[in-house]
Amino acid sequence: MVVGGGVIGVCCAYFLAKRGARVTVLERDEIGKGASYGNAGSIAPGHTPINKPGRVKQALKSLFDPLSPLYVAPRADPELARWLWTFSRTCTEHHLESSMRIMGPLGRATRELFDALVEQEKLECCFRREGYYEIYLTKRGLEAGTKEAAFLARFGFHPEVLAGDALREREPAMNREVLGGVFYPEAATVNPYRFVLELAKRAKNNGAVFQTSTEVAEVRTIDGRVRGVRMQNGEIMEAETVILATGAYGSPLMRHLGLRFPLQAAKGYHRDCESREGQPPVLRQACVLGENMVFCTPMDGFVRFAGTLEFSGINHEIRRPRLEQLTNASRRYLNSAEHVTFRSEWCGLRPCLPDGLPAIGPLARYPGLFIATGHAMLGLTLAPVTGKLIAEYVLDGSPAMDLAGLSPDRF
Repeated sequence: MVVGGGVIGVCCAYFLAKRGARVTVLERDEIGKGASYGNAGSIAPGHTPINKPGRVKQALKSLFDPLSPLYVAPRADPELARWLWTFSRTCTEHHLESSMRIMGPLGRATRELFDALVEQEKLECCFRREGYYEIYLTKRGLEAGTKEAAFLARFGFHPEVLAGDALREREPAMNREVLGGVFYPEAATVNPYRFVLELAKRAKNNGAVFQTSTEVAEVRTIDGRVRGVRMQNGEIMEAETVILATGAYGSPLMRHLGLRFPLQAAKGYHRDCESREGQPPVLRQACVLGENMVFCTPMDGFVRFAGTLEFSGINHEIRRPRLEQLTNASRRYLNSAEHVTFRSEWCGLRPCLPDGLPAIGPLARYPGLFIATGHAMLGLTLAPVTGKLIAEYVLDGSPAMDLAGLSPDRF
């Protein structure tokens, strides 16, 4: 039984069903309508975790700047305070290095899985293997981007540092203010919602059952072992294995089991834009606005501007200034960003753990219970490899990769 029908849960269901397991997916809303619905659509296998040296200073500044890419809304919340304390202790060079020793192989494996899934399952999801550009307006930003590119090259990725003129030759939408940037060739883009729906269909073809508008109240245990779930309406569903792929919404289920799992929701926003009639395309190839951390992703006839990390709890309130910052920032980098119309505005919640790494695997305290959450900004990127590894845990007893550093028991 998979609790959660977002991109992580659907990938778990697909890989389990593909290998013959009987799988039921329980989703509180509709399939793919959470964070998977409106994220940036970026597959970024070399992306570093959010825990970076200097992030603590940035977070402290953000307390007073509601337009900062990383924003912590001031509030009395002991759990958030503990989360921020742990987060601050892991914003070190050592932690970044050790994290990438785990995330680098995961990133390469998931990129290969995207290729295989799209080709073998004939997924219609606007998948583009063209990489993306991270572009900068300032010397300081470009220096930081160049340093990160050199760091990632040590882990088997092949970033290419480019001057502004070289960038404009490849993407004319970039304006003269762009000093330079980095091209990440291993990256790709996809329409995330269509990817989830397409893969859910393939999971159904392999026997997986999906139940929507079905909210789980608790994971049931008997003699310490998982035996299924109880729904909000009181219905009991039995299962010998339960996988919590609940994204930002899993904390109540964890607490009911007596677990203090330090998960915080980080809100992201998007604006989908299209060029006005007679105007050139907003953007042909995906890019990241480096100083503002806004992802700009061409999709099916429009460009999605997405980003921000807003720690303001579990809510779906759209803070208009933060939403508008996405397109306001784009006008500083892109020639054509002035001539657009908006076709969609959205916010969603990413699940974040304080060490910046996801939790993938079993909980030793409850045999039969597996966790697949906490992917922060890399949920879409790592979904295929997460699903495959969870299937290996469940059906083989252990995964093909060493995931000790991602164990949920580390908390």
